[in-house]
Amino acid sequence: MKKIIVSALLIMIGIGMSAQTKKVSILGDSYSTFDGANPEGYAPFYPNDKNDVTQVEQTWWSLYIKANGYQLEENNSWGGTTICNTGYGGMDVRSTSFIARADMLGEPDIIFVFGGTNDSWANSPIGEYKYSSWTPDDLKFFRSGLSKLLVLLKFYYPRAKIYAMLNSELKEEINESCRTICQHYNVQLIELHDIDKQNGHPSIKGMQAIYEQLQEAIKE
Repeated sequence: MKKIIVSALLIMIGIGMSAQTKKVSILGDSYSTFDGANPEGYAPFYPNDKNDVTQVEQTWWSLYIKANGYQLEENNSWGGTTICNTGYGGMDVRSTSFIARADMLGEPDIIFVFGGTNDSWANSPIGEYKYSSWTPDDLKFFRSGLSKLLVLLKFYYPRAKIYAMLNSELKEEINESCRTICQHYNVQLIELHDIDKQNGHPSIKGMQAIYEQLQEAIKE
């Protein structure tokens, strides 16, 4: 009888632990890509012959998920993409932007939005702060684009915890816009610093630094 009770308790504990396993989704750009880990047809940066990250286990997101006992739900990261609908050379990228992919994250408990890098590098227009009633033209601007994105994520995934990640060495207009907009929507912004890079992208050392800064910033 005692063995039966112990076995039942172990089963219950196992079920409880399984139920607590959190699912993580990522909405990102090249910094979060790895060949085979993103939807087919997306443009991955990693692996790359000008960067020492050669294994998916070396990426920031893989390190974070493994360390916390979570599971990957969806990594919707596409190299070269912007948050807003204006890409490099002023191109209309409404089909590939973060806004366009906001509803492709599965059923996550945690969402990491790691973007803004290409908006900064592509000199996407900043625009004014606007928190509702966006027109298609508004979404060509970074501030309106980020606001729209966070509203969409909260709508599509009401139970998920959303974290925004901000790359180091971006234009201050991008940095300040992220701070203001994330504060408005009560989304925690994790501002990264001292990220080692090769060919403009995190190296093994840089990936480790991102992971460690996430662990420090997120207290659950």
